Amino acid sequence: MIATVTQKLTFDQFLVECPEDGLYELVNGEIVEMNATRNHDDVADFSADSFKNEIQRLSLNYVVKNTAVIRTVSKAGIEQGRKPDVSVVDRDLWRSNRSAYSALQEPIQLAVEVTSTNWDDDYIDKLDEYQRLGIPEYWIVDYLAIGSREFLGNPKVPTIFVHLLDAEGNYQTTAFKGSDRIVSRTFPELTLTAEQVMNV
Repeated sequence: MIATVTQKLTFDQFLVECPEDGLYELVNGEIVEMNATRNHDDVADFSADSFKNEIQRLSLNYVVKNTAVIRTVSKAGIEQGRKPDVSVVDRDLWRSNRSAYSALQEPIQLAVEVTSTNWDDDYIDKLDEYQRLGIPEYWIVDYLAIGSREFLGNPKVPTIFVHLLDAEGNYQTTAFKGSDRIVSRTFPELTLTAEQVMNV
């Protein structure tokens, strides 16, 4: 019996071969489809709309996208293509090459991942990759409290984790629950509570 070895895709190959219908990421050299429930989409959309409102209100130099694919590198040195549920990108960076696909190799300003069944990707793999890339702010919105007790405590409660990059390039994490007002470095005047984001 001859075993066939599947060729692992690079980030550039992924951009060419990725299907246009649906949402996909490049994970360990393979194209992986990302499926989301309506509830998941509602939480992501509410976050994106809230950011857009702040950008417009304060004339901030950002754009908000749900199509941006970001090149990251895993601990093992493998190129990944991550597609955050919400990406806040410097407007000048986004518009620097408007004929290009929505793929970025530079760190975006803020990434939001709304947790689903593959929650360990958000809590472990993406956290490591986004930190290594240097994304200044990363939110994990665990509206179903499906992460492990190691992260959520016992009993498990729906939580938003905001990770902020410190001067040494490491994430410092704050957990927001219930009526806690979310503190964001990117949007310091944001007045949202954790439950407003998670209970849409």
